[in-house]
Amino acid sequence: MAILGIDRVGKVFRSGQVRVTALHDVSLSVEPGEFVAIMGPSGSGKSTLLHLAGGLDQPTSGRVYVGGRDLAAMNAAVLAHALRHQIGFVFQSLNLLGSLTAAENVALPLELDGVRPKAAMSTARSLLESIGLAAVSDRFPHALSGGEQQRVAIARAVVGGRSLLLADEPTGALDSLTGESVMTLLAQRCAAGCAVVLVTHDVRHAAWADRVVYLRDGRVVDEAMSQAGPESLLYPGRT
Repeated sequence: MAILGIDRVGKVFRSGQVRVTALHDVSLSVEPGEFVAIMGPSGSGKSTLLHLAGGLDQPTSGRVYVGGRDLAAMNAAVLAHALRHQIGFVFQSLNLLGSLTAAENVALPLELDGVRPKAAMSTARSLLESIGLAAVSDRFPHALSGGEQQRVAIARAVVGGRSLLLADEPTGALDSLTGESVMTLLAQRCAAGCAVVLVTHDVRHAAWADRVVYLRDGRVVDEAMSQAGPESLLYPGRT
């Protein structure tokens, strides 16, 4: 079963008498462990689609399903629970809490769900260790590099076994080498069974995906399978 299903979704924004259609009849399905990149020019609806996929906004028409469940059919409490347990977000603006260490930032979602602080910190440290950040787990965000901050943000987004990771230009503020380390981490999460949907302008980063979906003027205009995909980039000798 698809972890994300977007079924003929439309989105219209209104401001007074002005009506702007951001998405027209868009459909998309993402399976567990699949890496999908969304590309298109500015204003094509990429971020709007990501926000709808994650329940941050509601479609004007159509349906969004996560794990087979219609987000629009959930009340506020059930939706909040689904967002905390199934969906992780990573944005270019990281929103790490400056007063918390890297490990505390990652542990926070678990503690909010009632996990005891000691157990939450243990899980957070193990996750940071698995992505090569054990040495900086007790540092505050201001003492981390941009790439380290972004990897901490990704760890926070997937902690607790979330099955869908939505990333909106997560490498936009990073240099090319640091951006590649972030893409490696996203590919690793896919290899572990997490579905990843990445909005990007960078063709090199889109090449990490299994599939690339192109938007223009709020419509899907093309879709292509990647020539590489995350597994071949993680394991270059594998075909």
